[in-house]
Amino acid sequence: MSSDSENYPVLGWREWLSIPSLNIPHIKAKVDTGARTSALHTFDLETYETDTGQERVRFLVHPFQDDTDTVVPCDCAVIGNRSVRDSGGHEQVRPFICLPVVLGDHTWEIEFSLTNRDNMKFRMLLGRTAMEDRFLVNPALSYQQSKPYRWLPS
Repeated sequence: MSSDSENYPVLGWREWLSIPSLNIPHIKAKVDTGARTSALHTFDLETYETDTGQERVRFLVHPFQDDTDTVVPCDCAVIGNRSVRDSGGHEQVRPFICLPVVLGDHTWEIEFSLTNRDNMKFRMLLGRTAMEDRFLVNPALSYQQSKPYRWLPS
């Protein structure tokens, strides 16, 4: 932690973010200092190679928990495939992407692993690597850098 860390903005244990390049205006993330990497909920994931040899991934996102009607189709470059150990200790090779996220007044690029999080409460995890040298976390608080978003199913 740097010497000016007391000037870092504070996050609560959950925050609303947006991922503009994926056309996701609101997604609730669990701020998880126990997770090294960030993760994004996906399904129908398909990797493919372009004519120029670039690896890409197509996938769908349900950005809101308990809503299977709202579907966001996504397509982006893969920056690598890495082994990730989930909270249950199971190891899995996942594709990773790198995209800018917006949290309140803050915009920065983070790496996401892509995985199905249907059984999890949050559609996104914001891992400690994404927060390093950028934020402090107060687990007693919520929505310190974002306003709670009230999503109503259509």
